[in-house]
Amino acid sequence: MCLIVFAWKLLPTCPLIMAANRDEFFNRPAKAADWWDDCPDVYAGRDLQEGGTWLGINRQGRFAALTNIRNGQPRRADLRSRGELVASYLDSEQSAEDYLAKVQQTADHYNGFNLLIGDGEHVFWFSNENGSEALQLQPGIYGLSNGSLDTPWPKVVRAKAQFSSLLCQSAPDDAYFDMLSDTTHASDNRLPDTGVSLEWERLLSPICIESPDYGTRASTLLKVHSAGSAELHERVIR
Repeated sequence: MCLIVFAWKLLPTCPLIMAANRDEFFNRPAKAADWWDDCPDVYAGRDLQEGGTWLGINRQGRFAALTNIRNGQPRRADLRSRGELVASYLDSEQSAEDYLAKVQQTADHYNGFNLLIGDGEHVFWFSNENGSEALQLQPGIYGLSNGSLDTPWPKVVRAKAQFSSLLCQSAPDDAYFDMLSDTTHASDNRLPDTGVSLEWERLLSPICIESPDYGTRASTLLKVHSAGSAELHERVIR
């Protein structure tokens, strides 16, 4: 998943509302969001290549989401799948704090990642880049792509602005999916330098990515309600 915007503890009846796009190569097999047969409390999409997931909830109202880090370094094939970090938390009874303490001990076993996890009471962000510690998030609106939390890449800035407007309007769910389908490219003078070619920086700059081989494959709207329940709505693009 390559773009997540979310509001934490700004709406009394819905402490968490999150809109996200998953970007991936189209030839990587995946299953649409559903209840998992082998982990019946987990509701999420599934990466059929490694068995993990990028975003999900469980019956207890917990959620987790993941993005990869883009820094121009080659992916190491000998490391563990990052998608297991989301799946393991959703299938665990550990507190968010205890789970993150465990993740921090083995963080170097994975390629670069951002991990968001929450339990209805707290939301945490952790990245294994730059030796950062887990951060408990305060109420606010946040954006996350393939850099650090709130790194002001054009797509993050654009998505946060649109997301904030939709919250203020008490917009319907469809409006969030419209936002996630925005294919507007950033101008070259606003593109970040993340270690890939200019052609790829251009390709990756929209909220919704389109290309023959790689792009946005699914959009998701996730809500955790004050009563403790969670709901996840996914629209598969391809």
